Amino acid sequence: MITGTNDKTFYFTIDKPSVAEFKDRGSKFIAYAFPIETVEDFKVHLQNLKKEHAKAVHHCFAYRIGTDGNTFRSSDDGEPSGTAGKPILGQIDSKEITNVAIIVVRYWGGTLLGVPGLINAYKTAASLVLQVVPVTQKQIEITYSLQFDYTQMNEVMMILKKFNCTIISQELQLFCSVKMGIPVNRLDEVLFQLNELQHVDLKKL
Repeated sequence: MITGTNDKTFYFTIDKPSVAEFKDRGSKFIAYAFPIETVEDFKVHLQNLKKEHAKAVHHCFAYRIGTDGNTFRSSDDGEPSGTAGKPILGQIDSKEITNVAIIVVRYWGGTLLGVPGLINAYKTAASLVLQVVPVTQKQIEITYSLQFDYTQMNEVMMILKKFNCTIISQELQLFCSVKMGIPVNRLDEVLFQLNELQHVDLKKL
């Protein structure tokens, strides 16, 4: 799930959606891959595809979220047990990626494919959709909120930039609030430097 340095500072994912199609004996399998951060992200994509492909017979899927690899789910959506969700998840795992969802929409072609045929179709569709989108490496970050006086803006931003922190959201008024991701391998240094500043309130989320 996470590779890179020994202390697990990076993970691999995709950073844009992709789509691919596979056909077998009249049945059409349209695979969609999405980068996701939460289960809610996934649910939105699934609802959208169910509306877009309302006449499809199955909307099978799998996703894996988080750098610990513990948040995952797969669904056969009415296909024989183990023929759709597991093969899709297997393709996500074979790429060693996370924060990824794959939804495969099936249009029935009139011919039964059998269990081996279904497993092959869903596996192939999932494999194809991951072949058309690049895998990217991202740093593992820990989320913190930061509150500080506007006069400290430059000092705070210099620290965040220096250690390649990600600013998730910010409100810059007289009193500023920033939600940020701190790279796990630079956490001690960032916390030390921010705590050296006066009147800075730092909280782990």
